[in-house]
Amino acid sequence: MPPADPRPDLDLIAASNRRDDQSHGAFEALYVRHRDFVWRLALRFTQDQDLAADVLQNTFAYLAGKFPGFTLTCRLTTFLYPVVRHESLAALRARRRAGGGSAAGSGPGDDDLLADLAGPSCSPADPRGPGDDLRRILAVLPAPQREVVLMRFVDDLSMEQIAQALDIPVGTVKSRLHHAIATLRADPAARRYFLDS
Repeated sequence: MPPADPRPDLDLIAASNRRDDQSHGAFEALYVRHRDFVWRLALRFTQDQDLAADVLQNTFAYLAGKFPGFTLTCRLTTFLYPVVRHESLAALRARRRAGGGSAAGSGPGDDDLLADLAGPSCSPADPRGPGDDLRRILAVLPAPQREVVLMRFVDDLSMEQIAQALDIPVGTVKSRLHHAIATLRADPAARRYFLDS
């Protein structure tokens, strides 16, 4: 396997925009660098490996369609987050429709589709692993608070990056995070989980 391309994302994006001989491999380098982030996030949203694989493919197809002419104004992970979220919702909606779910507009909304948004997924070989415990702990939070907690502490995004990815004010991010942490501190199971970890 060839070594990872050392160029920063902005240089790889500039090279992908040029589409000349020197840009060869720039988009592939972006893919290799960010595919694990997209995969983990898609799996967190969909809780299904097949759907996550589709989301991964669709996310990078969307990114590829931005070239040439793509201008990055934030971290690439911040740009990709809402794309993965949107593609995951689309995949969950399609699965619900295919499974005989209710017609559009009369079934669960996006928040209901992502209500199971949880922490790091545990492997199929260890369905009761640490990810399952964290999922149960975070289940006490409303979906918007849970999402902000995961973005901040699992995805390591700053408050500003979260606000940009979710298209909400920074103050809303801070409020959701504050309320989520207060709820987790008041929950004995959450306190035990984090003290024992």
